Amino acid sequence: MRAARLIKMVLLLQSRPSMTAAELARDLEVSERTVARDVLSLSEAGVPVYADRGRAGGYRLIGGYRTRLTGLGRSEAEALFLSGVPAALREMGLADAASAARLKVSAALLPELRDAAAGAAQRFHLDAPGWYQEPETPALLPAVADAVWDDRRLTARYRRKDTEVERELEPYGLVLKAGVWYLAARATDATDTADTAADGAVAGRRAGCRVYRVDRFVAVEPAQDRFSRDASFDLPAFWAERAQEFTRSILRDEIVVRLSARGVRQLPYVTDRAAAQEAVAKAGPPDDHGRITVTLAVESAEVAYAQLLALGPEGEVLAPAELRERFAAAARRTAALYADDDDAP
Repeated sequence: MRAARLIKMVLLLQSRPSMTAAELARDLEVSERTVARDVLSLSEAGVPVYADRGRAGGYRLIGGYRTRLTGLGRSEAEALFLSGVPAALREMGLADAASAARLKVSAALLPELRDAAAGAAQRFHLDAPGWYQEPETPALLPAVADAVWDDRRLTARYRRKDTEVERELEPYGLVLKAGVWYLAARATDATDTADTAADGAVAGRRAGCRVYRVDRFVAVEPAQDRFSRDASFDLPAFWAERAQEFTRSILRDEIVVRLSARGVRQLPYVTDRAAAQEAVAKAGPPDDHGRITVTLAVESAEVAYAQLLALGPEGEVLAPAELRERFAAAARRTAALYADDDDAP
């Protein structure tokens, strides 16, 4: 731990003209007293660290000293490609590797290019979770991530409805979707296909993989042996295919809706976008009032009711009759709320 900190200190000083004790303490997450002790240790080891005294003083390397410790390790190189998603790196336990990688790259750059990393960070940031939610990091995510990076088999137990299921998994990749972590893995001992997305896993076609929600894992045990990764497996393509299949699988019902021109524009924002676009594409010509009638695939009448309320008068449910009456009742209650009240002060 201390050796890694000393290397990081050298790389920090190499990437900048000078740094104060307070700046080093902040970046190294130690006290200024620890910084002073580390500087002394570096000096005793032959690293020419010079201390400038005074209010504007600090530490710097002299004599054009350059360390040869700028070669990237595998974990650092892999983490560097994910450096645009710092929250995901922290959750997977790769923040230190990414930090070391960035420092090594910075130390190897020409002085006039060393602000490139900071410039990029101020111009692009990825915020993966959706609005109005506070995602929780699964406690077992770092262990799962280690197995993914190392192509190491896992024995995992996960929740499926009211039971726990144990599987031998070959973890292929991790996906962060709207603040939720998913694992694409091949279950080498699976004998059934009853798992569903709601229960913890969904079947996939590529490489025989399924998708597991990491927050449903209750225990994982990495094996000693590694598995041979299918070279043809493409994680982005697998996820796109699986996500599309899952979306289609839950749209089991249909409703008929008459939409105004504004309702047509709003529909993709209140329900499944692909289903909305498909319904509009298949609709006939507008009526005399400029409205079109669409047959929309929905998860259920209950979900459709919650979603289409957002359309207000821009959408009129025609069928099924029970759902139409429910919207009509909601409209009557809303109208009553806004009716003129002669007794109002």
